[in-house]
Amino acid sequence: MIRIKAGVSRGAGRRPLRRVLALGLPTVWGAMAITFKLACPLARQNGLEARIVTSAVFFAVGTGLILHVRHALLRELREARRVAGAAQSVLLRPLPPRIDGLNIAAAQVSADRGAAIGGDLYDVIATEHGVRVVMGDVRGHGLAAISTVAAVLGSFREAVHDEAELGSVLRRLERALARHLRERARAEHPSVGPGPDSPVAEEFVTVLLLEIGPDGEVRGLNCGHPWPYLLGPARAEPLARAEPMPPLGPFPLPAELPPVRCGQLLPGEALFLHTDGVEDARDGRGRFFPLAAALTEAVAAGPVSPQSVLRTVFAGLLRHAGGRPADDVAVLVLRNDRRHVVRQSGEPVGHRAHRLT
Repeated sequence: MIRIKAGVSRGAGRRPLRRVLALGLPTVWGAMAITFKLACPLARQNGLEARIVTSAVFFAVGTGLILHVRHALLRELREARRVAGAAQSVLLRPLPPRIDGLNIAAAQVSADRGAAIGGDLYDVIATEHGVRVVMGDVRGHGLAAISTVAAVLGSFREAVHDEAELGSVLRRLERALARHLRERARAEHPSVGPGPDSPVAEEFVTVLLLEIGPDGEVRGLNCGHPWPYLLGPARAEPLARAEPMPPLGPFPLPAELPPVRCGQLLPGEALFLHTDGVEDARDGRGRFFPLAAALTEAVAAGPVSPQSVLRTVFAGLLRHAGGRPADDVAVLVLRNDRRHVVRQSGEPVGHRAHRLT
């Protein structure tokens, strides 16, 4: 405690000193220019040589001031980016390479230049109920979208440990989003209020929740989000084809939330989760990115590698979109590296079936 207080005190004490030093050099240059103009006999002459010297002195002073201001602004920009990067890494924290026997690779690109993250969200957490995964997409971009990402991810990280049922986790996310939007409406538009006429009343978030059990059994709940792809040796196919529920926000969740049973993720197989910015990316002629073909190409060479799939898809996507997609993009790949999978009754280990509710 003593060291923390002392550090804060020293940091606070250095700030006025830095301000003084920052103002010192421009002040000295300005004083030199004024002194030259008032005290130097050459500066008071009207000849050509005197004018050239005076102009050179003031040009040097002006150039020095501009360079000093530029250097100070760049220093402040670097500091702001460093702080923003630290805050963003806490919000959308880097995932470890392995979680409970699953090999993981993830990446995202923000549509806003200079931003490390946008309106996409994802996380993978091992719990006593299984490995739980969230992938979502907030409507819009900018700081408002990032604040909504923080609200949804914060609720998910608590609910996955507290709730035994996946449907209860989804209801927690719905309540957290509704609370966040009400607070944002009051803060941004206090005269409008949180009613249906509020400017944030039409905000929504697409959310995909997955639960991967110890035996590889995958269950999911989908609110308006693209279903993942199942990747195996030389094949890529949708994990499920059930109709998603509406996104969170505009409509309440139904009374019953039975998870969709998506079959088993066998050892060596992988799930490819993505936001709609991947499939909606267009080239110069308006054609959508062929994600299924890109995934088939990524797994054609041999065993599924999450890192290789990620590199192949992102390289193709950026090439297709001309260097930068128009929408936020997030991709998450999870491969089952567990050595054993529990066989379901009456079903051989190698068999795979999409059991949908």
